[in-house]
Amino acid sequence: MRKSLLFVVLLSSVLVGGCSFLESANSTLDYVNQATSHINKLSTFAEQAPQMIKDAAANPETKAELEKQLLALKADIEQFNLRSVPAIAKDIHQQLVDKNKVLLDEINKVVENGHLALDKLQNSQIITTINDITGLINRISSLTG
Repeated sequence: MRKSLLFVVLLSSVLVGGCSFLESANSTLDYVNQATSHINKLSTFAEQAPQMIKDAAANPETKAELEKQLLALKADIEQFNLRSVPAIAKDIHQQLVDKNKVLLDEINKVVENGHLALDKLQNSQIITTINDITGLINRISSLTG
């Protein structure tokens, strides 16, 4: 009887531990996917922005699209910074949040009262900051490996 009870207790402990490990792995994978998606959005903007900035000077529709994209990036960054993070990703997430805050400050400098100041965007460090953020992608990917 004691052996059976001990076996049940031991098996229960292993199953509970296994579930906890599985939840942690799923949480980490979810974070990696969301962080990668976030960085990919920033990277896509950084690739498209230089040409859009050139075109926006002569085309009000391009300027409006650029403004719209910057405001969407701002909302995405703010939302990403507030997400819950698994313990294994806390350090890398904090680095990403710190860089995101720099990017938010730069976006706020070029978007005044909800409108894009094109001359300020041309002289901003937004693209450089995004490129700096994309450098974290390898560290984020390594969380699952």
